Amino acid sequence: MPPGVPVGTMAIDGARNAAIFAVQILALSDPNLAAKLEEFKEKLARSVKERSERVKKMAEEEFGDDRG
Repeated sequence: MPPGVPVGTMAIDGARNAAIFAVQILALSDPNLAAKLEEFKEKLARSVKERSERVKKMAEEEFGDDRG
């Protein structure tokens, strides 16, 4: 795009990411929305951490802990 034309590129079928991107922009001028976005991101981070720990546990059970 030419200078001065910002572009946000999302994946095909990436509606959820596009929505989060839009909320991030809107939250810049809406403190209530910013707080909700922060809460959403914290919940998402906890979910990712929990899933990662489950995968690690499954891998250890299946393959053993070979990290030394």
